[in-house]
Amino acid sequence: MAFSWSRVAPLCLVVLALAVAIVGQNYAPSPAHALVSAAAPPPLTPALGVCVLAGVWLLWRGTGSKAGGGQRTFGGLLRHYAAVKAVRWLGERQRRKLEADARNVTQVQEETLLKRLRKNANTCYGKQYDFRSMNGSGGFRAHHPVTTYEHYRELIGRVAAGEDKVLIAEEPSLLAVTSGTSGPSAVLLSTEDTNRDFFLQGVAVCLDAMHEAFPATNSLQRTTKFFYTPALRRSESGIPIGTNSSTPSSSRHVLHLYTTPAPALEVPGEKEALYLHLLFALKDPSVGTLESNFASTIFYAFIALQNHWQELVDDIEQGKVSSALALDPRLRARLEALMKPDPQRAAQLRAHFQNGFRGIAKQLWPQLNLVLAVDSGSNQIYGEMLRESYCRGVPFYSPFYAATEGLIGVNLWPQESSRRYVLCPRSMFCEFLPETSLEDASPHTLLMEEVVEGQNYELVITNASGLYRYRIGDIVKVVGFHHKCPIVEFQYRRGQMLNVRGEKVSELLFLGALKKAVGQWPPAQLVDYCCAESGIMGDSIGGSDPHYQVFLELKGVRNLTEEQRYKLDICLQQDSAVYKSFRIKGSIGPMRVQLVAEGAFRELQTQMMASSNTSPNTFKMHRVLHRREDAHFLLGKTIS
Repeated sequence: MAFSWSRVAPLCLVVLALAVAIVGQNYAPSPAHALVSAAAPPPLTPALGVCVLAGVWLLWRGTGSKAGGGQRTFGGLLRHYAAVKAVRWLGERQRRKLEADARNVTQVQEETLLKRLRKNANTCYGKQYDFRSMNGSGGFRAHHPVTTYEHYRELIGRVAAGEDKVLIAEEPSLLAVTSGTSGPSAVLLSTEDTNRDFFLQGVAVCLDAMHEAFPATNSLQRTTKFFYTPALRRSESGIPIGTNSSTPSSSRHVLHLYTTPAPALEVPGEKEALYLHLLFALKDPSVGTLESNFASTIFYAFIALQNHWQELVDDIEQGKVSSALALDPRLRARLEALMKPDPQRAAQLRAHFQNGFRGIAKQLWPQLNLVLAVDSGSNQIYGEMLRESYCRGVPFYSPFYAATEGLIGVNLWPQESSRRYVLCPRSMFCEFLPETSLEDASPHTLLMEEVVEGQNYELVITNASGLYRYRIGDIVKVVGFHHKCPIVEFQYRRGQMLNVRGEKVSELLFLGALKKAVGQWPPAQLVDYCCAESGIMGDSIGGSDPHYQVFLELKGVRNLTEEQRYKLDICLQQDSAVYKSFRIKGSIGPMRVQLVAEGAFRELQTQMMASSNTSPNTFKMHRVLHRREDAHFLLGKTIS
């Protein structure tokens, strides 16, 4: 039976009142207690009882209308309530700090830089560049070059081998593997400072913005969070190697806030873990939030739900865990101990699923308040598909702009449809390389107070983890200022551009053209896509002018006419004058558009993660493929 404050709390009050009265009249300390307190004043038991009574009454007021359903214990509710209150207090405090910093970005950025330089002045790297002599950003920028990953590869290798104080003063907490969207995965250092900044300046501030914009999230409803336990390796010196993201291990102190029980989070396989996330989410009709690092993870969770709902409902009806899951027998026993037959909930779920999947999230969880996941950049199409289909009618909040390098910005405007992020001036020292200067040998950078609204820049960062004046490859547009701090929109990754003749078609530009073309292919709906330059395809496509090979997964159609396929080429020509000029001259051939089988991109994701040691928690689909094996994989999945 579900725990209900409205039924239990009044009874608790009566019982506590009686207990206070009885204990106050009949208190008799034990002999041991009497020895300890012989010289102390009489115990204030009645007063203590009154305090407890008042505390329970306040908790009842605070939780009576907020407690979620499902099997909730009294202790679990109290811990949830305490966590919500603590996060609200911390979030408000950190938000005030951000507001103050945003009014004084020049000084705050100088302080942030000097803090990094002084802390690491005695490292090999700090001595090489004489960090100790640097008194501000002017000297730093004059004496330290703008860098890329190759500048650090050998140095990070020395850290991995166990050498101390190479780039940073402390030992890294993790060798963090990047997602590899701009090329091969890189390994960067991650420190406790990086994680602390992310939590205080990112998580706490965004939760404050979320609670302010969506008051219903300030409740005791549980969250379904789709995240996975990554497989960690260790370097030769024993430093963990993995992805720098939210994991069950890093969230161990707040697991009681989630619908998925702790034993299910020990499951190593993504397929089995996803099934268990869905199973325990479906058991709880009062889920308040769906959360993941990226919208793609939630989108593919709904794809799995659509494919396996009958099996999931059977498990809930019978109180079991599917025998098809490859689970350790002891772990299976722990999970099945948490399952009880619930034919009533199963009947509700079955009826909802049989009515179709459009807007299914609100049918399954009527009190669902929010989808919390990054849906900008390469995740934009997943957010759009979720809003149009599975999560119709549910608000979305894209909270962070972050990378393996650390926290970059936070979204203070959750209810706006555009994804804007104010930069966090105490997280990193930021410089801005104008888009017109990206190919310069010795590029000149601008500071936060020097950027111009409406212009595009590549971010150059100095962080807490040993990267100095580092080009992260992200191109952002300055769309305004919060007080004096730049607000940016992500545009594209430098390594994710199509460029067979110097035309430089960005991900943002191509996606805009693709969405226009798909709109002319009714009833087609875009599920996923990526491109490859013809040069990486080899002899598999025959000889021809350089062109784009485009792979599409669509719902609603299984074939396109040649005229329909050519629409995509026309749409891109309309949006890119440079591409159009190359097409008219014949320097670039027409696109080749391939439709791939359902699930092909999900299979590609599995293959790409295996080859790059990337976790499902951080994987982002590569919109431009750089590996011939990946392009040939999709070529083999072509159906039209």
